[in-house]
Amino acid sequence: MAASCVVVLLLLLSLFLPLLLLGVWKRWQRGRAARHVVVLVLGDVGRSPRMQYHALSLAKSGFSVTLLGFCNSKPHSELLESDKIQVVKLTELQGLAVGPRVLRYGFKVVFQAVYLLWKLMWTEPAAYIFLQNPPGLPSISVCWLVGCLCGSKLVIDWHNYGYSIMALVHGATHPIVLLAKWYEKFFGRLSHLNLCVTNAMREDLAKNWCIRAVTVYDKPASFFKETPLDRQHELFMKLGRTHSLFRARSEPSDPDTERSAFTERDAQTRMVTRICGRPALLVSSTSWTEDEDFSILLAALEKFEQWASDGESLPSLVCVITGKGPLKEHYIHLISQKRFRCIQVCTPWLEAEDYPLLLGSADLGVCLHKSSSGLDLPMKVVDMFGCCLPVCAVNFKCLHELVQHGENGLVFEDAEELASQLQMLLSKFPDPAGKLNQLRKNLRESEQLRWHKSWQRTVLPLVVDS
Repeated sequence: MAASCVVVLLLLLSLFLPLLLLGVWKRWQRGRAARHVVVLVLGDVGRSPRMQYHALSLAKSGFSVTLLGFCNSKPHSELLESDKIQVVKLTELQGLAVGPRVLRYGFKVVFQAVYLLWKLMWTEPAAYIFLQNPPGLPSISVCWLVGCLCGSKLVIDWHNYGYSIMALVHGATHPIVLLAKWYEKFFGRLSHLNLCVTNAMREDLAKNWCIRAVTVYDKPASFFKETPLDRQHELFMKLGRTHSLFRARSEPSDPDTERSAFTERDAQTRMVTRICGRPALLVSSTSWTEDEDFSILLAALEKFEQWASDGESLPSLVCVITGKGPLKEHYIHLISQKRFRCIQVCTPWLEAEDYPLLLGSADLGVCLHKSSSGLDLPMKVVDMFGCCLPVCAVNFKCLHELVQHGENGLVFEDAEELASQLQMLLSKFPDPAGKLNQLRKNLRESEQLRWHKSWQRTVLPLVVDS
């Protein structure tokens, strides 16, 4: 018995003694760490725009940045081209293939914690660790431990509550959900600074979790803007190579004329014009998770098609739903069962540089994000507004902090109301005097603060003063 205890003790010492020695060395190196920040995403960096923006703003403010995360999709080129940002790929660990779900999940969390601890300890000493939450299990506790060992200050950026997302699958009273809630609440209080995405979340963190946070609203990056007509044409021609609904409905009389479903370029003048009678381009973006019900949009599109078939003055529709996620195949199957005649739907994954161009080329955006906690806002709507793209968004608790009904977009409760909004906005399309054009005009006239300027006002003073 004594011998086995000694063996266990030696194993623990062999694991933690190097970490302690490394922590002492990193504390000794703290002078070098003053202008270095670690930004951590326990997810796909390419699908985490807010953390990419944090990294870019830190770099623009004179910090060197190490960005750790999964590299399943390409981040924005501006981030990759920065000489102050180093992207470090994390390996996505797979859990056990057999056994009870709880055991498999626990096994994955433990191994992820050990792996993340080693990765962070071998990273250059940092003054701050910026952490996205969710996912926060096990990253919050690991980052806190690394901060204790190395003297780094933990900054949690609360996008939502991880336990509330788990509750969509398991139910609010499931033991794993309750444990996750306790974990987030306990370790969240140990951070040095807290940022959050809405005032509603800031108030909830203060009231129910005793966590003081600063609201840092999502703002569009500078590259989210209206797309010039010639760039629209180039994008449509590019997408037409892989998606037929972007291709011309008819051949031009001049074989040298380039034509897409929406635009054409004159062979002689090289001028790009919109095609008369073109379809309306409707865009939505999603991570294909339980908090977005795309059956609402499909039902609204069926109603829209019925009205168009009955002779109402409505355009044909091209509906582009971009994104990756676990429920994508489920909804692709539902879409394939629809027998639309004047509506075409595609579900591409766009390159990081093409996504802003598509938003800036579209006629209308639709958002079906319904926050699991009721406290976060859809970043896709922020990006759409940056491109002066009017949005129809499903209503939830704090949506009013972003969408003002009738001013920069419309808010709906169900498929019937969304269908009515599509009918109203697209009637006699394109109508210069219509409501859709008025919403776009309102967005153009509003003074939209961009991400970096907003970040300089809200986040930079916190890290400088600290």
